[in-house]
Amino acid sequence: MAQKTASKKLDFSKEVYLKWYKDILLMRRFEETCGNLYLQQKFGGFCHLYIGQEAIAAGFASAMHKGDKIITAYRDHAHPLALGMHPKYVMAELYGKSTGCSKGKGGSMHMFSKELNMMGGHGIVGAQIPMGAGIAFAEKYNGTKNVCLTFMGDGAVRQGALHETFNMTMLWKLPVVFIVENNNYAMGTSVARTTNVTDLSKLGLSYDMPGESVDGMSVEAVHNAIKKAADHAREGNGPYLLDIRTYRYKGHSMSDPQKYRSKDEVKEYKDKDPLSQVLNTILEQGWLKDADVQKIEADIKDMVEESVKFAEDSPMPDESELYTDIYSHDDYPYIMD
Repeated sequence: MAQKTASKKLDFSKEVYLKWYKDILLMRRFEETCGNLYLQQKFGGFCHLYIGQEAIAAGFASAMHKGDKIITAYRDHAHPLALGMHPKYVMAELYGKSTGCSKGKGGSMHMFSKELNMMGGHGIVGAQIPMGAGIAFAEKYNGTKNVCLTFMGDGAVRQGALHETFNMTMLWKLPVVFIVENNNYAMGTSVARTTNVTDLSKLGLSYDMPGESVDGMSVEAVHNAIKKAADHAREGNGPYLLDIRTYRYKGHSMSDPQKYRSKDEVKEYKDKDPLSQVLNTILEQGWLKDADVQKIEADIKDMVEESVKFAEDSPMPDESELYTDIYSHDDYPYIMD
């Protein structure tokens, strides 16, 4: 474990670093547990783990304002955790239990929380991109200063709806930040095999949309970039595009054999592990001792174990729930027969 050295000047406080460490550690241990439970067939469906990408979730959570909204794709377990949701509600959703954050109706790819302004988790590739624009339109229409952080993967940027959305959001100057969680692979296909323009921050240039690339393994860089982009949108200047370059240490999903990348490549990115980076900074500053770190580890372990027990003990949704939370209008005026 790293020992205290001469302190370097930091742009963030002890409290921010400790929160980042606890948040990233919770995401990491939660996802590791999810992977093990999935292999034990405790729950089914698709399961996309966030291990390696946690700096993005921790960084956006510290950069956003209270009223801001977020919407993302199907690799979405960590986002509600970063927003402060207790992991037991995420775990229960994975189990399809009625106590889950989406009442057991969404599963791994559809985490929602109205209270935390998390507008999903979406399983259709790229579907959340125009929806993020719609959320931003509502914020502008209602005269708020809130922005919508709209996350997508590097594969989703190949959807045609992205360009329609970019054009509309720039035309109307909507308060939205488009964030590409670029882990370099759309399932097993690298960015370089799908595009002549590998700098994804340039995708909005034909619409005069500003953008930049960000080191997604650095929570500090992520925080600063998202804050800058959100401030730009919040001030009425329209959308901003961030190409946040990260890496997933596990496969695209639990069924991915990962034959498209080398062990050396994975090791290169594991040497940049955001969890280790944040912890090393904390130890170098002398903010925690070994015993403190062990206590935090134990507390996180207990929280994740509590979440598993909560999920396993929770009831399945009643059959009547098939007919609730659906789009319906009992006195819809335009159906005459």
